[in-house]
Amino acid sequence: MSTDIQKSVAIIGGGPAGLMAAEVLSYANIQVDLFDAMPSVGRKFLMAGKGGMNITHSEPTAAFIARYGVRQDRIAPLLEAFGPVALREWIHGLGIDTFIGSSGRVFPTDMKAAPLLRAWLHRLRESSVRFHVRHRWCGIEALADGRWSLRFSTPEGERLIEANTVVLALGGGSWSKLGSDGRWVTLLEQAGVPVAPLRPSNCGFDVGWSEHLREHFVGQPVKNVVASFTDSDGTEHRRPGEFVITESGVEGNLIYALSATLRDAIERTGSATLSLDLLPGHDPQRVINEVAHPRGSRSLSSHLQSRLGLKGVKMALLHECVSREVFFNPDKLARAIKSLPLRLIAPRPLDEAISSAGGVLFEALDKNLMIRHLPGVFCAGEMLDWEAPTGGYLLTACLASGHAAGQGALMRNQ
Repeated sequence: MSTDIQKSVAIIGGGPAGLMAAEVLSYANIQVDLFDAMPSVGRKFLMAGKGGMNITHSEPTAAFIARYGVRQDRIAPLLEAFGPVALREWIHGLGIDTFIGSSGRVFPTDMKAAPLLRAWLHRLRESSVRFHVRHRWCGIEALADGRWSLRFSTPEGERLIEANTVVLALGGGSWSKLGSDGRWVTLLEQAGVPVAPLRPSNCGFDVGWSEHLREHFVGQPVKNVVASFTDSDGTEHRRPGEFVITESGVEGNLIYALSATLRDAIERTGSATLSLDLLPGHDPQRVINEVAHPRGSRSLSSHLQSRLGLKGVKMALLHECVSREVFFNPDKLARAIKSLPLRLIAPRPLDEAISSAGGVLFEALDKNLMIRHLPGVFCAGEMLDWEAPTGGYLLTACLASGHAAGQGALMRNQ
């Protein structure tokens, strides 16, 4: 076992939040040592950019902040200091141009994450940030002089680092193969830090399909629908979009957008019933009229396809979600087409989720994200107790919290 006494700031976690904290500190000529358990940093950042690197969103500030739900009051000050506009300017400073898509989402011009990460890491190394990979954090202990002893497991054996200031940016609990495995929860709880249990966020759900639907429709998208759900407060959540049939249930952007509300409902009552409008472009009366129109010798499936364009996976969902008797009652069938009850029985496991909810409680932190009873130890990123939908909101808050923690650490080292 080796022991290194460092006068620099130690950052644990090489995701967006940790890298941003390193950026703030190194810009002020503070020596930064960044530790990560994986062989390289930014792995989940690269994965998030696989389908097009969605950096942030261009919607108005009030609407943007509202995306953070019950934690919006805690996230708002972070965004005031480093929000979507500042984020775009920072990226432009790396030599990466951005554009606003038709949905209001903001992307790099080439849509890729790798060039952005390469430029960022190059700048950090030029600023003398020292990277230590394959260093898994295993513990923290207060020293008599006010510094902190950090214990790491490395391929060469256990290593102890002593540092004045520590920034923890270890990610949430999803995608453990990319480094966000939530192992830090036990370590912080042992240190007396209150942590809300990690839960899946932006996740798919189990339904319990019939063998027929699994055999014929897994992987197929359900396009141009509107999903709605009324929560326990009586608030209706309504979203247009599409989702995908999976082996176990459903996933996709439309499902992710409602996942927090649906997950909470399942935790309370054991299930959640999502209402699907399969034909949002048709008003209810038109659907009733077309369903009731005489069909002669045609089958009901042929009739619905001819009159309403209803076929394939949408017809399969109708058969899956309503009883056989409904198909013999035109009024009930029309109502089912416009409000199909899809019962969700469980969220998919945490490790499959895009992100996680839960984490270090904001109530345990000061305004600079320092743990109050661990002076000099800051937290940032997805390990904090907040969640947000996809669309650039996750990355923006991770970077904003990393910026805030970096500023807090800077103040302790000036």
